[in-house]
Amino acid sequence: MNHKNKMETRPMFPLIVSMAVPPLISMFMQYTYNFVDCMFVSWIGEKELTAVSLAFPITTLMIAMSIWIGVGVNVLIADNLGQKNQDRANSVVTNGILLSAVMGIIVTGAVLVITKPFFSSFTDDPEIYHLAVRYMRICAFLEVSSMVHICIQKILQGTGNMIGPMWFQIAGVVLNFILDPILIFGYFNFPKMGIEGAAVSTVCGYTLSMILAFIVLIFRKQKVRLKIRGFHIDFQMIKEIFVIGFPSFIMNALGAFMIYFTNIFLVVYSTTGVAFFGAYFKLQQVVIMTLNGLVQGCIPIMSYNYGAKNMPRLRQAFKYGTGIGIGLTGISIILFWTFPEQILRIFNASDEMMTFGVPALKIMCTSYVFAAAATMAASFMQSTRRVGFSLIINILRQLILLLPFMWILSYFIGMKGIWWSFLAAETITVFISICLYRRYPVEFSNDPV
Repeated sequence: MNHKNKMETRPMFPLIVSMAVPPLISMFMQYTYNFVDCMFVSWIGEKELTAVSLAFPITTLMIAMSIWIGVGVNVLIADNLGQKNQDRANSVVTNGILLSAVMGIIVTGAVLVITKPFFSSFTDDPEIYHLAVRYMRICAFLEVSSMVHICIQKILQGTGNMIGPMWFQIAGVVLNFILDPILIFGYFNFPKMGIEGAAVSTVCGYTLSMILAFIVLIFRKQKVRLKIRGFHIDFQMIKEIFVIGFPSFIMNALGAFMIYFTNIFLVVYSTTGVAFFGAYFKLQQVVIMTLNGLVQGCIPIMSYNYGAKNMPRLRQAFKYGTGIGIGLTGISIILFWTFPEQILRIFNASDEMMTFGVPALKIMCTSYVFAAAATMAASFMQSTRRVGFSLIINILRQLILLLPFMWILSYFIGMKGIWWSFLAAETITVFISICLYRRYPVEFSNDPV
């Protein structure tokens, strides 16, 4: 490398903006897959919307697996580039792509096995059950393309290249958006596939993104490349990828478990409650994954400067990133409070759904600003190799605190207690994150994880 990397020289605010906007757009696009599916499917009927909502924990878990490998690769590449270790950074690229392909095949098989028992545990309605199974059996085949293209996306982002990943992500989402109405409703002489058309559109979108990702990595000049000559599978490196990326997996996988348990609470009240929460979660994911796009822009900066032992820029990146995240989520809160009815009408909400959905939307969205601070704190811990603290923060906000609050508050105030539990869990997690940040300062180390 004949010149200094922009992550160690450029002023921090414009650096974060330039690094965060493309992945922010990419992550926004990533989670519009399910949002668009949900929107079009809701136009068929509420049972179809319920079926897709029940499938969402599985698809969320599948994406979480992809992000697990991708973030592990991302942090290792940025760290090694910060240490000027080009050969090892190239080795991370090849090991990461092979690992993502193998894991994609394994996860696809696992999803096909669990599909029927998973949905049978949720509903006695045979129509909803068969709709969900039909949808998920097709969506299972998105995992290999998801794993590989997200891995390549994170590889490029780890070098500071944020533009390429944005465009191949956008291409997949656009294809999904075009195919969804065509295949669901049978336009232009295509067969009317209903809910299965939404699944086929999603798989096609991910496949296009994977193809374009390979083209960008191999045929465009990058700061890292596939290591072919002298390459060998490095099991220590694979272990590091798993360990470093694990907090990101937990953060996203816990979302799937959270949906699962929330649906268990809601189904006691009504299937409309399940349909509403499925629609709400699509809205929340647009906000949270936009926030995660910001985080994915900040992680390479923090990881690079941790590897370079540059404490001032490391802390500066964290503080600027937190401020931007709070600002973005604050805007989303204003929108959700101002236009709740209009937002729910996107999903063809019934009068019953509107009755409890509008106040529920206002209560839950208020937690976003606290989620922004906690998510950035977890990412800072992850970038500085304090994986345990990052795990603690993520598990607290989506499991350890949330579920007890959900059980207690729903017992006393009914369905409203479920909505209030999200705000309570996020608020307490922020205070715990502040304590961890202040009590345990960063220590630089070149030792492997």
